[in-house]
Amino acid sequence: MTSDGPRRLSVLPKTTWDVIVVGGGITGAGVFELAGRRGLSCLLLEQGDFASGTSSKSGKLVHGGIRYLKQGQFQTTWHSVRERERLLKRFPGLVAPLTFLYPIRRGSPTGRLLAKIGLSLYDLMAGRRDHRHLSLEGLLALAPSLSQSATHDGYSFHDALTDDARLVLRVIEAGRVGGNAALNYVAARDLLRTIQGEVRGVAAEDILTGASAEIEARVVINAAGAWTDDLRARLGLSRRLRRLRGSHLVFSGKKFPLRAAVGLAGPVDSRSMYVLPWEGVTLMGTTDLDHQGSLDQEPSITPVEGDYLLTTIRHWFEDLDLTEADVMSTFAGVRPVVDTGKADPSKESREHVVWADQGLVTVTGGKLTTFGLLARDALAAAGPWLDGGDGARPPEEEASDVPPAPALDPSVWTRLAARYGRRAPALVEAAPSRDLEAVPGTDVLWAELSWAAGREDVRHLDDLLLRRVRLGLLLPEGGADLLDRVQAAAGPVLGWDEDRWRQERERYGRLWRCHYSPELIRP
Repeated sequence: MTSDGPRRLSVLPKTTWDVIVVGGGITGAGVFELAGRRGLSCLLLEQGDFASGTSSKSGKLVHGGIRYLKQGQFQTTWHSVRERERLLKRFPGLVAPLTFLYPIRRGSPTGRLLAKIGLSLYDLMAGRRDHRHLSLEGLLALAPSLSQSATHDGYSFHDALTDDARLVLRVIEAGRVGGNAALNYVAARDLLRTIQGEVRGVAAEDILTGASAEIEARVVINAAGAWTDDLRARLGLSRRLRRLRGSHLVFSGKKFPLRAAVGLAGPVDSRSMYVLPWEGVTLMGTTDLDHQGSLDQEPSITPVEGDYLLTTIRHWFEDLDLTEADVMSTFAGVRPVVDTGKADPSKESREHVVWADQGLVTVTGGKLTTFGLLARDALAAAGPWLDGGDGARPPEEEASDVPPAPALDPSVWTRLAARYGRRAPALVEAAPSRDLEAVPGTDVLWAELSWAAGREDVRHLDDLLLRRVRLGLLLPEGGADLLDRVQAAAGPVLGWDEDRWRQERERYGRLWRCHYSPELIRP
């Protein structure tokens, strides 16, 4: 553990807070940051690593959810489109515009008309005309490997793309103001209650050390994602959520090159899926199945899901002749939606909900794109425990205006500024020149590993490689052949001895093989 590990709970700057947020994914991060902007004292507790749940295992899209229009979820799409536009302005580069292609399947007489209607509504919600019709030749100019036998013509439009885990970290960092604190690997084991039954805080445990503390707050906001029902059960409340697993495949960008994202209809069931270029690889998703496994273990893709995704890819990109052997890594996340009992999990609403129960405010559902809206609604619901109001409104967000680093190629600097914001100049200044080179096969700089290890709450090797710099998804075998260099870059700031490094390497290897390996899709 890092040197401050044993003392984290004992040195908190406050014993009583305005707000305790439980959950360090994108929703909890959004609540934490907004509470700070409104002058509230706030403590965020995450039982694992920040973004270690669904918020590092999404499809990486900051999108309006065009597929929800087909299901009549107009409010979900409206909210998503508006929030997408806000995030594009607030996090330039980290949330980046993405060209999306929507091919029309041959033999679909109504496909073009329905696509045109849906995209026209999409444009109307965004306040601009963005889509355009493309001939087959126009589609192939942007996606040359699309199957001509499967495709007739199509459309292009724009959404946005992000590194979901980095977005969580940027938002949490923005919330660390005025003494507000965010702790990973600290679990809310129970709720503290008054004689009248009102929630007044949490009983917390440091997972790394076993240290415990009772921490009081005026209100507790439950933003625990797939674990949300577990905390509500402490008040005797019934379970209301459905846990759905979405699994993804990752291919080398050289083996499966893409210049734009492509929306795909499943050849068997017509479900909406996608392939997209991300961080130098090509990502394909997603499934939508009830997750029956324990949340004590990370979710994993199954052979059935792998076959389902590959069947779709082979239909739309048959000339690439992709097989299981071409998959470089996999990942799966569990998303919470309100359970209405629909037979088809994909038809459950993605709209968020907020429930207030005796000083416990629960916010869940929604999408990565709409985390800001969830945060606003959660704090509004917490108003009765915060002197009846939602406080001063946050200031208008401003785009980063970080000055460039002259020693770096402009494209490298743009990437760093997007991922680290105003901390990017310090990252470059602290790095020896040899560490300003990229990790082979990626755009990640070696300097990012030492920076994250020293300043971004890294407690385990998987925190570093799967969430801070994403090498575990971007390299074959999760970057196993580079671990000596990783140790050289991160070791001096982590302070781990050789025995600890051996343990961490073994832990990372087991985790990758069990939950991220392409072997998982092979029968």
